[in-house]
Amino acid sequence: MSVAGSLLGLVRDQALARLFGAGSETDAFLVAWTVPEFAATLLIEDGLAIALIPAFSMALARRAQGMPGDPVRALVATTLPRLSLGFAAVSGLLIGAAPQLVAALAPGLPDPALAVDCTRLTATCVLSFGLAGYSSAALRAHRRFLAPAAIYVVHNTGIITGMLVLGGRWGVRSAAAGVAAGGFLMVLAQLPSLLRQLRRKSADEGAGEGRSEALPESGGGPMGSVLLASVLLFALCRQSQVLVERFLASGLPAGAISHLNYAQKVAQIPMTLSLMLCTVTFPVVARALADGDTERARDRVERDLALAACVVLLGTATVVACAPQLVELLFQRGAFTASDTSATAAVMRVYALGLLGQTLVGALVRSYFSAGRASWYPLGAMAAGLVTTASVGAWMVGRWGVVGIAAANAFGITLTAALLLVGLGSRSVPVRTGRVLRELAKPVRAAAIATAAGLLAASRPASASAGLAAGAATVVCVFVLVGLALGAQGFAPALRSVCSATRRLAHGLFR
Repeated sequence: MSVAGSLLGLVRDQALARLFGAGSETDAFLVAWTVPEFAATLLIEDGLAIALIPAFSMALARRAQGMPGDPVRALVATTLPRLSLGFAAVSGLLIGAAPQLVAALAPGLPDPALAVDCTRLTATCVLSFGLAGYSSAALRAHRRFLAPAAIYVVHNTGIITGMLVLGGRWGVRSAAAGVAAGGFLMVLAQLPSLLRQLRRKSADEGAGEGRSEALPESGGGPMGSVLLASVLLFALCRQSQVLVERFLASGLPAGAISHLNYAQKVAQIPMTLSLMLCTVTFPVVARALADGDTERARDRVERDLALAACVVLLGTATVVACAPQLVELLFQRGAFTASDTSATAAVMRVYALGLLGQTLVGALVRSYFSAGRASWYPLGAMAAGLVTTASVGAWMVGRWGVVGIAAANAFGITLTAALLLVGLGSRSVPVRTGRVLRELAKPVRAAAIATAAGLLAASRPASASAGLAAGAATVVCVFVLVGLALGAQGFAPALRSVCSATRRLAHGLFR
């Protein structure tokens, strides 16, 4: 379902490019798109979920210990009403302050009025994404992943439908309307599964129907205010990289923001796939720490880092080797021209250099908060990366334009990943930093060799489709062979998983 959601995200961007191209109208929508981008990070992925999953894991552990009442329902009763009011208040504030927000985000935008209209529509997603993120965290803590994985399928379906149905009358505002509708579809997609989990009685639960006491509100307790603040501020700081990029790009010629957006959306697919593993195993780490088993948590985190690095580096090598062919096949039609393809491919190649850093940040930050305790170190590391992105980007944008912005992003996020890795061992999960770095060096070398071979293979065929096929096949073969030769940690279990899944699929199809 996560892969389907990512593919529909590509279809969404293809529809946006075909209908509206890469000009001032698309730039206006992408400024408004900043709101759902921030909301998804803060409320679904890196923010609220990182605080909620350990809290629900601890409540489930207490339920398993036979505490009176139901600690899970008590957690919902003490957190959901207040959080819902907060989501609604922020959503209303953004709708009212849309003109000021657009002026702050992109002061050089050619059509600010259009961006304001789109922002008022997309601002509703703060409420819908908040409710969807709460439901998703609760279900993941219960080891229920199907409904949370489906949310991006229904969200992208809503956006695509909005553009196709309303695009002729509303222009790019139709995409913003689709964002608003898709947000509430995300909530509805999870509601039946969530209600089933909350109604389910634990086998260890006593017959008493009394409610348990409210969970503590300190920084060390589940969903304490200090914990929530440290998580959300980290996520806000991380997502602020997008603000820096669009602020710098708003002073460039029309289309710069669009080129950066299309490049990011394609290049981030390997990162999204690699972090699916951490999405599933984060509740495992949180439950292990809730049970006091730090060794199991450490082994799981180290394996996750190795496997996630292998996946994202394979994707990085493919993106760098085949960027022009990818962009041409995905976007070059309708209002999206060959010059847009060239500009987007150049940005994509540079942006992809930071994908390993992006993945490591997403994987490591979960470890800092998996015990349900506040930590300010991730915020400091992310702030250092953000300052680096802003300063390097401001220096490079005048010389290299949007490519310089992408390079600054890659440099800043890689610095953050290095700081998080160095600081983890002494704070939350005691990972062996030296061992992790030695293991990461192996797939990095494999990716460098595979990229060179893929560039050569992709440049030979005349057609984009043949070039992509040749380049991607070469990258995969070389990456796997070199990785196995180097003894990279994540390769053998990944190959076993793929082979096992393939056998099960073949057995299901042909039995």
